[in-house]
Amino acid sequence: MAEVLNVPVTLTAGAIKELRRLINEEGFDNTQHLRIGVKGGGCSGMTYVLGFDQKQEGDEEFEIDGIPCVMNKSHGIYLMGMEVDWQGGLNSRGFTFSNPNASKTCGCGTSFAV
Repeated sequence: MAEVLNVPVTLTAGAIKELRRLINEEGFDNTQHLRIGVKGGGCSGMTYVLGFDQKQEGDEEFEIDGIPCVMNKSHGIYLMGMEVDWQGGLNSRGFTFSNPNASKTCGCGTSFAV
């Protein structure tokens, strides 16, 4: 049985609805998990990672409202308590990140510093 950890991030109802829409599209690889993480780069030093991927060594598994998720164990310190939302409006469209650990964020909302 996979290790169950406290869910480090939350997804809003809008994000869950959009992720389920993507998962239910024809041809989606159901062996993939939602990967939530960070990588170096972006205008503030780190960029968020959100996409579908295979589980890798060093990942922790968790589930949010039936959506299987993975995160590299070392990313938790940057993302604990973060909320992911989906904006579907005409002026702003896409996933947004609200991270209490970020000391500063950039204008695009996808980059941050700790």
